[in-house]
Amino acid sequence: MELRLVPAKAIAKQTDEEILRRAREFYEAMQRRRTIRDFSDRPVARSVIEYCIRAAGTAPSGANLQPWHFVAVSDPTIKHEIRIAAEKEEREFYAHRAPKAWLEALTPIGTDSNKAFLEIAPWLIAVFAQPFRTLADGTRSPTYYAIESVGIATGILVTAVHTCGLAALTHTPSPMGFLNKILGRPTHEKPFVLLVVGHPAENAQVPDIGRKALSEIADLEN
Repeated sequence: MELRLVPAKAIAKQTDEEILRRAREFYEAMQRRRTIRDFSDRPVARSVIEYCIRAAGTAPSGANLQPWHFVAVSDPTIKHEIRIAAEKEEREFYAHRAPKAWLEALTPIGTDSNKAFLEIAPWLIAVFAQPFRTLADGTRSPTYYAIESVGIATGILVTAVHTCGLAALTHTPSPMGFLNKILGRPTHEKPFVLLVVGHPAENAQVPDIGRKALSEIADLEN
């Protein structure tokens, strides 16, 4: 197939000062983002979720194969089914699967196998990675950097949720194969994360934890 090029969409030229201001404001907005476990049952319009997923779909991906699929769930019956399955895996995790060091690392966060937020929050978004695609002739062809691509898309999804004024929780019970069965996704798709989305409860609380300083997470060479 011949490569077809089109003009890149123009990015408005801005002064160095304006670029710095926008970078600072974006950081300050994201600095306020926290993982929420206490959700309100206040509804969120489907159109909001659609736009957040559209934003996630703009992520770069290996060979532009876009190896992701998002399933957004608001049906109370399905959310209940997901909660039952997730809590079953979580009980096994906390009781038998998790190494001692992992449980010690989780202690300051205060998590346990009770996942009521899976039913209280108005939306669950299951993110699946597609390690291969099916071609027109029925044969399978691998996708490239699928996990990396889906990770970037999920980051954009979390950012979109926060930017529009909602809260999110990245939930990753292990294993998550029950999501394929409940949501009717093919077995070759790999559940990547279950994102819980909604408004925080009025009395929502978060752990008193901090974030690493810039000097701890980056080396900036001149």
